[in-house]
Amino acid sequence: MARILFVMTGADHWTLADGTKHPTGFWAEEAVAPYRAFTEAGLEVVAATPGGVVPTVDRASLPPEANGGQAGADAVAAGLEAFTALRHPVKLEEVELDDYAAVLCPGGHGPMEDLAVNPVSGRLLTDALDSGKPLGVVCHGPAALLACERPDGSWPFAGYRLTAFTNAEEAQAGLGGQAKWLLQDRLVELGADFREREPWTPHVVADRNLYTGQNPASSAPLAAELVKVLA
Repeated sequence: MARILFVMTGADHWTLADGTKHPTGFWAEEAVAPYRAFTEAGLEVVAATPGGVVPTVDRASLPPEANGGQAGADAVAAGLEAFTALRHPVKLEEVELDDYAAVLCPGGHGPMEDLAVNPVSGRLLTDALDSGKPLGVVCHGPAALLACERPDGSWPFAGYRLTAFTNAEEAQAGLGGQAKWLLQDRLVELGADFREREPWTPHVVADRNLYTGQNPASSAPLAAELVKVLA
């Protein structure tokens, strides 16, 4: 059985510009929707975090209003319960890329805190890109791409078409004005060919073996694309 590696945040907060620690973690839908798609396709999912810490779910991602109603919230809760690998993550530092068919980075604001500056994650994602294996990154997950670097100091994703949680979405979510930096800005500064659609619209961008999703609603379509590639 082919295995998919979920590179996940180990952070439980995001430090804002004024030093406030905003409670966060991973966004439930962005882990659950891909987990469901992969397991239904007969694939095994393994979760990895820095140090192997059990990842924290962002409580804001659990209520009905964050999931299109009570049925959606119930489905997310059931998915989290079924996703037992979340309770037993492996250490990111011990991951062997050769053991996996693809890599996925879910979002939530957590990656803005830890994966954005984690050199182990950065090397792993660079290796995944260079391997030709499908690399999926969704919403704030592309913050992990910021830690990637070539030996010559260049950014591996320069010139790639990609998307991520946009400045407009961050502003509408209420944290844009409080952030130390915005993800879209940082990706563009590094040389990404950033593509965005209307806020909260499902949007997936594929360029070579990189697959990115703009927001939580993009996680299921992104996973479907990866399943097609892996079939």
